[in-house]
Amino acid sequence: MRWMCKLLVAYRMAYDEHLADRIHTLLSRQCVEFEEKKMMGGLCFMVDQKMCIGISHDQMMARIDPNIYAACLTREGCHEMNFTGRALKGFVFVDPEAIDEDADLNYWVQLCLEYNPKAKRSKK
Repeated sequence: MRWMCKLLVAYRMAYDEHLADRIHTLLSRQCVEFEEKKMMGGLCFMVDQKMCIGISHDQMMARIDPNIYAACLTREGCHEMNFTGRALKGFVFVDPEAIDEDADLNYWVQLCLEYNPKAKRSKK
């Protein structure tokens, strides 16, 4: 029975709610208009109707300029986003330890916001 309770808690907590609150606060303080959407068991922050920032479990998904993708991968705690067996250029995962400090989280959020106006909308 105990394992079942742990499973239910893990299922309900498909993304780090504390991280979601921190990102929400950062975007709100900068007067960024955004929408939060739950998708694929995580949470996505949409800016200008485009995927900008996401959270999957305890990792942050950052949509960044593909031109700085390789440089970002050299940063501690950053690695390629790979759902299908191949990396999605311009999308990276950032480990919790790499965004523990507010200044570090802000760095990644700013990269996402800087690229957002250039990002293409997904086809509906």
